[in-house]
Amino acid sequence: MPVEFLTDDEAAAYGRFAEPPSQADLERVFFLDDEDRALVGRRRGEHMKLGFALQLVTVRWLGTFLEDPLDEPGVVLEFVADQLGVEDPSQVKRYTERRPRPFDHQEEIGRPTSGRTSPRSSRSS
Repeated sequence: MPVEFLTDDEAAAYGRFAEPPSQADLERVFFLDDEDRALVGRRRGEHMKLGFALQLVTVRWLGTFLEDPLDEPGVVLEFVADQLGVEDPSQVKRYTERRPRPFDHQEEIGRPTSGRTSPRSSRSS
């Protein structure tokens, strides 16, 4: 007998932002610590740094990558851009111009790290 783990609503919302994260969630899950900043800092250009950082925090929150890596709520884009000192967050649109790059970054982000755990696992439901 098949067992369903997700309700229909949960399945429909999986892999997408059902609603923008709260300020508390932004500060807890979307915060870029020193290790995150070191990874982001290896990118060249603000658009690459911002795009990489968005994928990094999105996979923490959703548990998966977005089909369109730029399909983020505005509050997430602004919160991450502020942390990186990016004055014009709209330049992130250039991130997907070189199509393979976001998917290269997904591979890098998905690699196991030094035993680091995702803040998402401690998120309250």
